Amino acid sequence: MKTNWQIKKLGEICDVGAGNSAPQKKDFFIDGIYPFFRTSDIGQIHIGSILKSFDHLNEKGIKGLKLFNKGTILLPKSGASTFLNHRVIMGINGYVASHLATVKTNEKVLNNYFLFYFLQGIKVQDLIQDHKYPSLNLPVIKQIKIPFPPFSEQKRIVKILDEVFEKTGKAKENVEKNLQNAKELFKSYLQSIFANPGKNWKDKEIGEFLKLEYGKPLNKKDRNSNGKFPVYGANGEKARTDKFYYDKPTIIIGRKGSAGELNLTESKFWPLDVTYFVVFDEKKYNLKFIYFLLLTLKLTKLAKGVKPGINRNDVYSINIFIPSLKEQKSIVKKLDKLSIQTKKLEEVYKKKLLDLEELKKSVLKRAFNGEL
Repeated sequence: MKTNWQIKKLGEICDVGAGNSAPQKKDFFIDGIYPFFRTSDIGQIHIGSILKSFDHLNEKGIKGLKLFNKGTILLPKSGASTFLNHRVIMGINGYVASHLATVKTNEKVLNNYFLFYFLQGIKVQDLIQDHKYPSLNLPVIKQIKIPFPPFSEQKRIVKILDEVFEKTGKAKENVEKNLQNAKELFKSYLQSIFANPGKNWKDKEIGEFLKLEYGKPLNKKDRNSNGKFPVYGANGEKARTDKFYYDKPTIIIGRKGSAGELNLTESKFWPLDVTYFVVFDEKKYNLKFIYFLLLTLKLTKLAKGVKPGINRNDVYSINIFIPSLKEQKSIVKKLDKLSIQTKKLEEVYKKKLLDLEELKKSVLKRAFNGEL
């Protein structure tokens, strides 16, 4: 670090506080025009400038509440979202919920955006003492040490970081589009196969050739991390066990909770009671073909109730067209090939996204070590 840089605690040079307790009366939000920022709003942004909120307070609602000015930095200080390292800076004046910490600099000493970039490199996990009940106390935030140079140097560094982050942001956006396009390509091809059945494909209801069997509860004492077999919940593997309930590869369908989610299983497994597992005649039907077919039906749309659930009779009544076993295998071979190519593309794009994140971290580290 350069000799003309200082190190100070955040509480010495910033106003560190928290938002207001959320008004409880619905009347305070009717025809509201004043933004009220919550952790849910911050979650939509993750890192960047926030210009709008989901909730708005009216004149009654803002009575007695503290107004926070444009440029105030917000970060979650309690709840699970605390671990996500969200950092946003207010692009407008507004009111803030108490679950958010607020940090405002003395602009004569510390550039707001210099601090904003610095806080992106602070890991909240390193500051939380009790990870079972995650919360970030204001005294802890005030103790964060920040190295900073003279004000003119801060502005120069912010300008460099703005340019770097704009370029990496655009690059990230392009990579994310390419990643989405790769996924959509496979989905589109998959959908086209089942939307255009051949002349010899037979019209059937799903209940004519599939059975959805109920999973079964498994005691916690029978679960262990080193178990031989997977234990499946509604949206994937939840545990391991040395017991198995079914001994053939098949498909797990989420019955409750993550209703309609699909997972291919191993040869021996235990399905929990929030699932169905598929039973079929292996001499007439191909497992992977059935899996691809079910993917196109988007079973999640059949979920009903407060805790979403799927009635298997609703699945049984769906009409589909299905070819001979020979053609099923031929289709699976093509889809598997395309799936492998798609996954390779996805891995390339995911690696690029990771590289961009590492680049940002590297630039931030150099910036606050005085190396830019």
